[in-house]
Amino acid sequence: MTEVKETNYDLLQKQVASLIEDESNLIAILSNVSALLNDSLDQINWVGFYLIENNELILGPFQGHPACVHIAIGKGVCGTAVETNESQLVEDVNAFPGHIACDANSKSEVVVPIHKGNQVIGVLDIDAPIINRFSNTDKVALEEIVSIIEQQIA
Repeated sequence: MTEVKETNYDLLQKQVASLIEDESNLIAILSNVSALLNDSLDQINWVGFYLIENNELILGPFQGHPACVHIAIGKGVCGTAVETNESQLVEDVNAFPGHIACDANSKSEVVVPIHKGNQVIGVLDIDAPIINRFSNTDKVALEEIVSIIEQQIA
């Protein structure tokens, strides 16, 4: 099994905060955060954002192969995260009911809802080419990164 390098999330969170501290444009923020996460996280094959528009998720800034553009709320891992307003940690995407396979190489996934005020406006989505890539530690740390984004766009 491929070993996953431990991520220094404290440092990564500080880098995110510093990178976006003077920016108010959501697309610019999400673009830079997706690039930073892509450079910083080991054993991932896609990282990006989907934003809610016309009651569906629309592809936003990302790093990786081309992706699904439209995802219905309540469908797949991303749509489930929006519908339940809860982060999703999926050890094996092939075991997730209704998983949307945008990239057949993705084996595990973590998705964190993004809020503006009390409303979900999108999600952070990260895929990995190995099963069981993401731990609860990853999920909690990524929720904190999303919290930093939320504070910036409030």
